[in-house]
Amino acid sequence: MSTLSLRVLNRALLQRQFLLARTEHTPLEVIRRLVAMQAQEPNWPFVGLWSRIREFEHAGLTTLLDDRRVVRSGLLRSTQHLTRADDFRRFRPLLQPVLDRTASAAHFSRNSAGLDTGELVAAGLEFLGDQAMPRRELARRLAESYHDRDGRILAGEVEMRSALIHDPATAGWGAWGTRSSVSVTAVEVGEPANAMELIRRYLAAFGPASVKDVQAWSGLTRLSEIVASMSGELRRYRDPHGKELVDLADAQLPDADTPAPVRLLPAFDNALLGHADRTRIIADEDRKRIMPGRALVLPAFLVDGRVHGSWSLSGGELRLTPFRPLTVDNRAALEDEAHRLLPFVAAERVSFPARP
Repeated sequence: MSTLSLRVLNRALLQRQFLLARTEHTPLEVIRRLVAMQAQEPNWPFVGLWSRIREFEHAGLTTLLDDRRVVRSGLLRSTQHLTRADDFRRFRPLLQPVLDRTASAAHFSRNSAGLDTGELVAAGLEFLGDQAMPRRELARRLAESYHDRDGRILAGEVEMRSALIHDPATAGWGAWGTRSSVSVTAVEVGEPANAMELIRRYLAAFGPASVKDVQAWSGLTRLSEIVASMSGELRRYRDPHGKELVDLADAQLPDADTPAPVRLLPAFDNALLGHADRTRIIADEDRKRIMPGRALVLPAFLVDGRVHGSWSLSGGELRLTPFRPLTVDNRAALEDEAHRLLPFVAAERVSFPARP
């Protein structure tokens, strides 16, 4: 097995994520390649697509949401993601054990102790019927049925344990931050996709990678035997530390010297979260700056393919915070990219922290 440098792994990730060069592919095609886009806060996937697609506009995703060709729901790692509707109906059943595990955690189980889980989910689905219903209304009805229980937590458990998608109005472009009012609709899912298909799709977007990387991205466990059974169709490498990596046999690896332009990544972007070992894109000392706790993942910017700082929006200002000094050329490229983003996020100016 040949050993891949950190730089080659970085360029491979950026290429497969459309971060080496913006693509002409449609938003639906890009979302399929990425499998799913993390969407805790609904606006951020729009920014993620802007950074990947040439001349992307809000309507490119809003239309897909309105037509229900792309849906928002709990998926990878039990977190909110945008994914193609056809992928959701096949991958959600495969990933359901991950969401069930989350729904069995103390936050939910203390509130539903003594209740029959199947009956709780059935009651929630009966209330929903085939219509969209605000979460708060579902919570109210469940609280009326199950006295002395927190209806909001019961509704959250129903959403974890069953396939509910968010109303396009609350999944689309709008106010920043989490939405206080979300409506959900129950949908039918199909037969679960094969785990091997999910692994292939993952590698197409994030490879080469280790088994632990696939598990960290998906939330699934015990994938070693499945990956081993795919040995005939996978190519094997080692990372700089000697860890075994796998990749699709026909996947091409870019040259280590391939230029990587400055890019602005949204909060929660899976390019930063798609591996257990994230050193191919972010240094360990920078990781706690971008992921400071409380499940936060801040917007980051890349210089030469790696996280070099964070950025934020407030009061019409896009504020760039480098973690270390920038060269004159890199600063100019970063400012240019940030200024290009301003009209998309309805901001007016770009700023850097005052120099000491």
